[in-house]
Order: sequence, then structure tokens, then C-alpha cells
Amino acid sequence: MAQSKIIENLAKINSIAQKYSPTIVAVTKYYSKDKMVEAYHSGLRHFGESRATEAVAKIDDLDEEIRSNSTYHFIGHLQTNKVKKVVGVFEYIHSLDSMGLAQEISRQAKAKGIVQKVLVQVNNSYEETKFGIAPSQLDSFLEQASSLPELEVAGLMSMAPYIQDEKLLRKLFAQMRELKEKFGLKELSMGMSNDYHIALEEGATMIRLGRILFE
Repeated sequence: MAQSKIIENLAKINSIAQKYSPTIVAVTKYYSKDKMVEAYHSGLRHFGESRATEAVAKIDDLDEEIRSNSTYHFIGHLQTNKVKKVVGVFEYIHSLDSMGLAQEISRQAKAKGIVQKVLVQVNNSYEETKFGIAPSQLDSFLEQASSLPELEVAGLMSMAPYIQDEKLLRKLFAQMRELKEKFGLKELSMGMSNDYHIALEEGATMIRLGRILFE
């Protein structure tokens, strides 16, 4: 059964992750609401989605018990015209990557009377295909973002390149930890199915797992 498969997968992940006590974000963006329900009953409480409209519909369709006892993370690139849908539904937005986006999140959070937690996406691998703030720009970006009302900069997020080079991955993850510590931030979201164990060793507080949990 699918549920026992998730439980089995989670046990393997926890055998590595437990000593680091990370938040395991189950990336359900490619999976149905039923998979989310199975994951919840397997003990998971944090869920990651990346398509605003579909995600909100999926969350709205959950039973009240699951919906109210779960924490939602928006982990995909967020367009400013979708901010209104996302603010207040997702406790964390992992993909703050521009000042215009920060200002719109702040505006919508203020309108809804809430404080929205965000993670600043950092592109420390300098991949042209990835969004994110360059490390050299982070100081001024954080200063500006932190001054916006109803916006709480809770930490940083990165997406490492999909490579087998453990030495390079470790270097990139270590740099992210150093940036987190430099700016006194709480959360560091990094590490996915193929590299989460390295990310944990280098200081991740949140890991985003999809395939390794569900398949």
C-alpha cells in the first residue's frame, strides 16, 4: 500500500535525519491530495507546494483536521500577481527573490492583518536558470526586506545544482550556513531527495523531500 511505503521511506530518512532535528517538508506539488492525506497519516505535518492556484485548491479540499494541523510551505518561484493567493495560506514562502516581490508580500500581509514569514532565495551556485539573490547582494537586500511591515525574514533558501560532485555540494551548502550565521537567521532551507544528507551535515534546518518520500 502507498501509505506503508511512505512510512517505510520516512523511517529510512529519519534514520539519517533524526539527530539533526530538521523540519521535513514533504514536497507534494507533483502528488494528489490523497498522497498528502497519506503523508499526514504517516506522521508528516509540513507540506511544500509550488503552483499557487492548484495548491490553494488542494489545501481547501482537505479535511478540517488535516488542514488546521498542517503547515504549508510555498517553495516555487512566486509571481507578484499570485501573491494574494499565497499570503496567509502558507506559513512560509521559501522563494523571496526580488524587492518587488517582498513589497507585494508585505502589502498583502498588511491587508490581511498577518505577518508573513519568508525565506530569501540565494543563488550561490550562480546558475542562470535559477532565481535568487547573489551572495554579494544579500546584505543590502536583507536590510531593505527586514524594514518592510508585516514581513518576517525567517531565513534563507537555496537550490543546489543537480550534480554528483559531493565536494562542490558540500562547499555550496557550507557557504549557505555561513550566510545564515552571519546574518543571525533561524532557518536554512536546503537539500532535496538526492542531497539532503549532505545538506543536513552542513546545517540545513529544513529539507524539501518529494520523490524519496513518495516513490
